[in-house]
Amino acid sequence: MGSSKTANALMVRYNYVEKGKKVVLLKPKCENRDGEKTIRSRIGLEDPCEFAEEFLEQYSGEHYDCIIVDEVQFLAAEVINRLSDLVDTYGITVICYGLRTDFRSELFPGAKRLMELADDIEQIKTICWCGKRAHFNARILNGEMVTEGEQVQLGGNESYMALCRKHYKERQIKPQK
Repeated sequence: MGSSKTANALMVRYNYVEKGKKVVLLKPKCENRDGEKTIRSRIGLEDPCEFAEEFLEQYSGEHYDCIIVDEVQFLAAEVINRLSDLVDTYGITVICYGLRTDFRSELFPGAKRLMELADDIEQIKTICWCGKRAHFNARILNGEMVTEGEQVQLGGNESYMALCRKHYKERQIKPQK
């Protein structure tokens, strides 16, 4: 959370389009915070997109230079398998953005499968309130960090906070007075 994953996805899409390349932007069908077929970053960038699941069901070999997927952690492992098939069968570049772990520090199924199949993995760095690198996504409810609940609960800054390991373990979401 707060690492500019979506902004990066939209900027990469822009770079491909600017070079005259054919690119499609995808997101999971369950991700509806920004509207049905829209991807929007917190800094105000936005573009239309398709649902990954529908796109892959209908895909018939059409040429794309790049497929960019946002919120990849919410995709099923089978969808990740199909994305890797596009790379191997059609030579399409597929770039995915998403979280590795949930608020309990457990892998999302989609992220797990992506980690198993990806050719390259790059982390987009973000920082904890203390300034250290943040690896954990804390779920916040009524001003407190929670570690129980459904794995998928859509939300933004009001519901999640990036923390370093130390502060995640200590459940410390802000400096102590």
